Amino acid sequence: MFHAADIIRMRRAEISRTTSETRIRMALDLDGNGRLSGSTPIPFFSHMLSHICKYSLFNMELHLEGDIEIDGHHSVEDTAIVLGQALSQALGDKSGIWRYGSFTLPMDETLTTVAVDLSGRPFFKYSGPPLMPMGKFGIYDSELTAEFLHKLSIHAMMNLHVQVHYGENRHHIHESIFKALGFALRHAVSRDERRGDEIPSTKGIL
Repeated sequence: MFHAADIIRMRRAEISRTTSETRIRMALDLDGNGRLSGSTPIPFFSHMLSHICKYSLFNMELHLEGDIEIDGHHSVEDTAIVLGQALSQALGDKSGIWRYGSFTLPMDETLTTVAVDLSGRPFFKYSGPPLMPMGKFGIYDSELTAEFLHKLSIHAMMNLHVQVHYGENRHHIHESIFKALGFALRHAVSRDERRGDEIPSTKGIL
């Protein structure tokens, strides 16, 4: 028999998505210990997802197959869609959470801020060095970071603002974004003990 406290802790979701371009299965646990498991065919993307998990303390099991013989676009885009849907499903009505989260992360010569609002309203804004001209990381095209963030904001139904204040090393720029996103999500989904089960909105719904 579950106690009420046990039920509250079970903020999990499982999502599958199959198209002519990708096959994705994801299990997400918001109250994990920062573990990424499973397999993807894009090593740099796996590396970036591991940073989200590490600093959000989410556990993510991801099995991704995609048409990388074309390029990584469909695989990255569809993973963002699935992650956004899983995050939204695991949060439920969002009662008792902080809702907002932000983090400014230094990474050597790079400084990046990510701010999120789990508002139920999708919006994405990036400011900083253009990501597109940064070339490839293995088979990962640099512009896919913006594509991932944009689709994540839509399907998680959240405001997502990313600002790279300055930076020179392209690996540091991308990695700092994913790390700061992890920290920001960690705070946004955390439970506010003073709030109890209240919805964090004057509207009474998110």
